[in-house]
Amino acid sequence: MRAPIQLNLHLPNFNYPGVAPEALFDRLVDIVKTAEASGFTSVTLMDHYHQIPPVGPPENYMFEGNTMLAGLAARTEKINLGLLVGGVTYRNPAQHAKITTTLDFVSGGRGFHGIGAGWFEEEHRAYGYDFPPLKERFERLEDHLRIVRAMFTQEQATVDGTHHSVRDAYNNPKPLRGDIPILIGGSGEKKTLRFVAKYADGCNLFGDPERADHLLGVLRGHCEDVGRDPSEITKTVMMSLVVAEDEAALEAKLDDLRARFPAERVAATTSGTPDRIRERAEAYKSVGIEGVTFSLADVHDLDAVALAGETLAPVFAA
Repeated sequence: MRAPIQLNLHLPNFNYPGVAPEALFDRLVDIVKTAEASGFTSVTLMDHYHQIPPVGPPENYMFEGNTMLAGLAARTEKINLGLLVGGVTYRNPAQHAKITTTLDFVSGGRGFHGIGAGWFEEEHRAYGYDFPPLKERFERLEDHLRIVRAMFTQEQATVDGTHHSVRDAYNNPKPLRGDIPILIGGSGEKKTLRFVAKYADGCNLFGDPERADHLLGVLRGHCEDVGRDPSEITKTVMMSLVVAEDEAALEAKLDDLRARFPAERVAATTSGTPDRIRERAEAYKSVGIEGVTFSLADVHDLDAVALAGETLAPVFAA
């Protein structure tokens, strides 16, 4: 079961010009419905408790991701929903499997399970979570991956892990589609991509087309080692995006971006007219990338969401 993320709108920021807190949920619903109508296959939220650099200062708005996804699922019809990506340190794996299964039911079979090893040490300290060394976080990630797949598919799940285990655990009712796609985020060549080959239905990589080509080669090698067909895994890349119909509108959007966001975020943003953005997307597609996950600095502007979807859906969306 491949992850349904060929064209994914990522929503990392909730501080929108002119949108008060009490209006935020309705604006998010409008954003996601616009994405749904414009060719996006999925939408994702972060799994953080306060804002992360370089998106914005820590005091900016942040929702609990799974809860907000369920609210959006109840207001939409066909778009897929998940975390990009869950932090393995924040929840017991069996509990997280139940949460995603609940999202699957609220959405009518549109939930997917995003997970990663976690990285934001400051957040762990602030909210009372342990932040073990990277080696242990990867051990916990492997426990998590084994447990959630068993919870999604087995009548009763029994998994003996290094840090987490389950014994005859029920997850009833089972997911509507019989299983739930698992997405692993990150580009680590030795462990992350090996876990993708062994356990995942989708991965989200970082880098330009040349870097993506290299990482896909590493993934193919891991798939060969574990006896997995790489075509079973949806392979996407992550970017920040600004798209506008013409050069004047593009420069105005970039000026707004420079006024509202840190310089490092502006520098990391891919920008252009629809033709230039499609050219960039085709460069990724030519090396084997099957989709893009991107955030839009002006995502509060529904016309911008529609333009991004209409630009990239012909390249990537199923």
